Amino acid sequence: MFANPIKVVYNNLTFGFWVTQNYYKEGFLWVMNEIIESFISYLHNVKKMSLNTELSYRRDLNKVADFMKAQGITDVKNITETNLNSYVLYMEKNNFSAATVSRNIACLKSFYHYLAKEGLVSADIAENLKAPRVEKKMPEILTTQEVFRLLEQPRGDQPKEIRDKAMLELLYATGIRVTELITLQTDDLNLHLGYINCKDAHKERTIPIGSAAKEALKKYIDVARTPMLADINDKTLFVNCSGEPMSRQGFWKLIKYYAKKAGIESDITPHTLRHSFAAHLVENGADLRSVQEMLGHSDISTTQIYATMSHSRIREVYAKAHPRK
Repeated sequence: MFANPIKVVYNNLTFGFWVTQNYYKEGFLWVMNEIIESFISYLHNVKKMSLNTELSYRRDLNKVADFMKAQGITDVKNITETNLNSYVLYMEKNNFSAATVSRNIACLKSFYHYLAKEGLVSADIAENLKAPRVEKKMPEILTTQEVFRLLEQPRGDQPKEIRDKAMLELLYATGIRVTELITLQTDDLNLHLGYINCKDAHKERTIPIGSAAKEALKKYIDVARTPMLADINDKTLFVNCSGEPMSRQGFWKLIKYYAKKAGIESDITPHTLRHSFAAHLVENGADLRSVQEMLGHSDISTTQIYATMSHSRIREVYAKAHPRK
């Protein structure tokens, strides 16, 4: 339960913030961990960030707090720009990837923007932090043959296998994220017209599904879903063997298991099917705007990488096949 915004005097400054009831107590002293929770509450209530973003920001900031505590700093007003730069240097010396360092810097910038806005600190000391250059890597994708082998693996008539087949078919048919997959509700699915509604904190998008996914989903709903439910009134589309909503970790293990059965040697993840969905669409002539809409990308430059992959594939075929290359 989140409380209403309140005003607090701290270090002779008055500021407003969101606070959980667990953290509000009369006469409390704001230390780093409590300020982090205030920030996360702000992201949840005001910025309407996704759960994954909240978890990521809390995890990254707690690591910063641990680092500062090791330096004897427990009060955010005592953290300096030098301290923040020391944390960035610590990550780099401990071989954190450039992407991880960049994500942490982005998190710190957002955190200090909030602190300065609320008046908890007098200056935004994260403003000048420099993120390392992140070399963009081409996403790992499966060939169409590998995808088909993967989708053919759940072939039994047990409820779990029927569910697994439906989940894999739907993931490749729509390119949705694994979090979106496991949070789908039965009301989000329209088998008659052949589409799903995918929602997040900011927007909703409609994605068509093909005949193979429709067939697998129909079989799952008609045969397997009800026997698997712990609560007959539960609207969650996909549940685990205990009848509870499927977890990210559960689906991760599932896809690894079937990839091994399919003889796929690359270390695939649920996101591999999302990348494969997009790359195969573009390779077969889909326009980028449509792919962007289906993937839910806010910026088409994110989708552009699949066109780059398609062009690379064309060059590869040309190099192998053209008689006067």
